[in-house]
Amino acid sequence: MTDHSDPGHLAFVHLHHVQLAIPPGGEEECRAFWGDVLGMHELEKPPVLAARGGCWFRSGGFEIHLGVEDDFAPARKAHPGILVARIDDVAARLVASGVEVTWDDTFPGHRRFYAADPFGNRLEFLQPHN
Repeated sequence: MTDHSDPGHLAFVHLHHVQLAIPPGGEEECRAFWGDVLGMHELEKPPVLAARGGCWFRSGGFEIHLGVEDDFAPARKAHPGILVARIDDVAARLVASGVEVTWDDTFPGHRRFYAADPFGNRLEFLQPHN
């Protein structure tokens, strides 16, 4: 019998990726935002998954998968919390590309801001205080 009082029995390692929905045909806007603005590297999707559309990106230990959803609606509350090493640089790149950045100082031990991807999906960027 599994001892559920010990959370170590699940042996979670780390989050592999976060998936956000995008509308059909949104891949080029994803490439411009995640690739060009944020400097992430696009990953090649396996052929069976590539046929579904969408695209994947990685930088450091963070991977984002953008999946096509026919009846797309942006995630305005649910969101990835993305740890970054140089939060001011990330914010500056977003602002320079026309993305609104909203700073929030209510998360203990971190600087953070919110922004949206080209489709209105909420994104949170955080950096621990040194």
